[in-house]
Amino acid sequence: MLTINQAVENFILPSTNSEEFSLANYIGKNVIIYFYPKDDTPGCTVEGQDFRDHWHLFTEMNCIIVGISRDSIKSHEAFKAKMQFPFELLSDIDEKICDLFGVMKLKNMYGNQVRGIERSTFVIDSHGLLRKEWRGVKVPGHVQEVLDYIKTVSNNSHK
Repeated sequence: MLTINQAVENFILPSTNSEEFSLANYIGKNVIIYFYPKDDTPGCTVEGQDFRDHWHLFTEMNCIIVGISRDSIKSHEAFKAKMQFPFELLSDIDEKICDLFGVMKLKNMYGNQVRGIERSTFVIDSHGLLRKEWRGVKVPGHVQEVLDYIKTVSNNSHK
C-alpha cells in the first residue's frame, strides 16, 4: 500500500473517453483520484456532482480529477453522461489499482459482510508523489476540504 510522499507507480486503466488513462501522462499536473463504491448511487452521485461543480476551480490550480470504481466502462459512460461530469471515470474491474491504494475493505451491508471500495480521495503532485489522502470519506464538505488543501499547496508553490 502507498504511503505519503511515496512515488506512485504508473498505472493504466480504461477510461470513459474511449482511451486508456495512464498516470504518466499527467506528470506536471496535480492528480486528484477519488475512489467511490458504485455508479449512480446516492452518495456517489452527490460526491461526483460536488467534484463537477468545483471542477473549474481545480483546473485553474493545475489539477485533473478522475473517479475510480469497479463498475464497467459502459456503466461509467452512462453515469458520466447523466451527471454531465467534465472529468473521466476509470474502470478498475480487477481491483489492481484499488489494491495499490488500499481502498478495498470489508463492509456491513444489511447484516452481511461484503468487500467493497471505501470512499477515499488521494492527491498525487506534479512530480508523481502521493501528497495527501482521505480515507473513509463522508461526502458532505469533502470536496471543499480537497479544494482547500490544493489551494494551500498551490499558494506554497508560487512563493
